[in-house]
Amino acid sequence: MAAICVFCASSRTLEQPWLDVATATGEEIARRGHSLVSGGGCVGMMGALADGARAAGGYTLGVIPQALVDLEVADTHSDELVVTDGMASRKTLMIEKADAFITLPGGLGTLDELFEVWTTATLAVHRKPVVLVDTDGFYRGLLDWLAGLAGTAFVRPAALEMLIVVDSVPAALDAIETQLT
Repeated sequence: MAAICVFCASSRTLEQPWLDVATATGEEIARRGHSLVSGGGCVGMMGALADGARAAGGYTLGVIPQALVDLEVADTHSDELVVTDGMASRKTLMIEKADAFITLPGGLGTLDELFEVWTTATLAVHRKPVVLVDTDGFYRGLLDWLAGLAGTAFVRPAALEMLIVVDSVPAALDAIETQLT
């Protein structure tokens, strides 16, 4: 059983298909016997993710900064909810608690988290799988841009190879399970 950290959008105004992706991710993590580490929010994809994991019998650990608790967006139904003093300590704790990372569609916060875990992996701070789920080509533009940077030496090809890019959540978990065994 692995602790899988998932990064995703927490916007309250997302369309239902994105919420469905998050719910299915939480359910699949739990069905496979893994626990979920999340950003500890109860809204948007983050809330749907945690609800999906719990609905399928999974354990959820939420990590949330006090400022977001104060905005009343904390997932108080988490099996364990850890409150940090800020966003940086939140990311550090999520990295420590997770065995692997999945990034679903999201905005600036999601990208910040992805780049943090990916960068620290390239620097050998950790050796945990980092998987990007490119649902419906959501990240295609970003991936094309990053591939272009490799040709200019701003991004090493080895760093690009460390990021596992898949198009579905089952493929993400298959890749993680293969790497962790």
